[in-house]
Amino acid sequence: MGRRETGLTGVERTFPESEIIVTKTDTRGRITYANEVFCQIAGYSEAEALGQPHSLIRHPEMPRCVFKLLWDRIQSGKEVFAYVNNRAKTGDHYWVLAHVTPTFDSQGQIAGYHSSRRCPRRAAIETVIPLYDRLLATERAAADRQSGMAASGALLHQLLDQKGIGYDAFVLSL
Repeated sequence: MGRRETGLTGVERTFPESEIIVTKTDTRGRITYANEVFCQIAGYSEAEALGQPHSLIRHPEMPRCVFKLLWDRIQSGKEVFAYVNNRAKTGDHYWVLAHVTPTFDSQGQIAGYHSSRRCPRRAAIETVIPLYDRLLATERAAADRQSGMAASGALLHQLLDQKGIGYDAFVLSL
């Protein structure tokens, strides 16, 4: 995908379909729990991951508009599914189908977030890569990050509208 960033190896990591990567965060996105599968795939020890922002594994070739959509959903109390390209500590990358949900306290307030990630089907990733490349190009062509994210988000909604499908239905159809 796109241009190379310093520290990226271009090597893709995979994990078995039977494995699930799990992390939990506080409301600010700081990791409060990371399972063993996360630690193995991302290359961080539990001690290195805990307390760090979840963006620790953000791949620079992931469109920001996808993360904005994700955060908008979970902060409003809804779940979201998304295909995400993550970056391991080594600079390798790994694709996931993420299911992110808010966690609520006894008063019904959001107390944090829970993310379960599965190994995605290769055909789904092959569909997502050109879409993400197009969104990234839109973001990078803008004068600043904020306007780039707004432009790529608008493009994403336009493309989905052209297909006559909503975001959730699109992701789950892949």
